[in-house]
Amino acid sequence: MRLTRAGEYAIRCIYHLATQGAGVVTKRQQIAQAMDIPDPFLGKIAQQLSQAGLIEIVQGSKGGMRLVISPHKVSMLDVIEAVIGEIFLNDCIIRPESCDRGKACVAHQVWQNARDQLRDTLAEATFDKLVDEETIFNSFCVKHIDSRMS
Repeated sequence: MRLTRAGEYAIRCIYHLATQGAGVVTKRQQIAQAMDIPDPFLGKIAQQLSQAGLIEIVQGSKGGMRLVISPHKVSMLDVIEAVIGEIFLNDCIIRPESCDRGKACVAHQVWQNARDQLRDTLAEATFDKLVDEETIFNSFCVKHIDSRMS
C-alpha cells in the first residue's frame, strides 16, 4: 500500500493550516508555495477537505482556506480518508462478500489486524502533535547549530 499524491498533499495542506491555527484564513497560493503543492491540485484537494468538513474555502479578495476544526481534533486518518476514502489493505476487509474463501482464509485476520493498526496509528497522529513535534525539532536544531558556532 502506498499513500497517493492527493493524500500527501492533503496532509501538507492541513498541516500548514494547523500551524496558522483554527479559523485563520490563509491564501491558497501561500499554502501551495509553502508546502510545494501544485496550485490546481490544491484546489481539487481543498474541495474534498471542505466536503469532509475539515476546512472552509473563503471566497473573495481576502479569501483562502481555514481549518474549521481545532488541530487537536484532526488526525492524519481524517485527512487521508477525506481524499482517498476508507483505508483497507485488501478487498476482503471492506467487502467480505468479494472473497470466495470467506472465513477459511488464514490471511484475512492478518489483513484486518494490519488495517486496524495502521488506522489506529494515523488516528493518534493529530495535527497539534505534529506541529508541536516540528517546533521541538526546530528548537533543538537551532540550539545545536548555535552551540557549534560558539
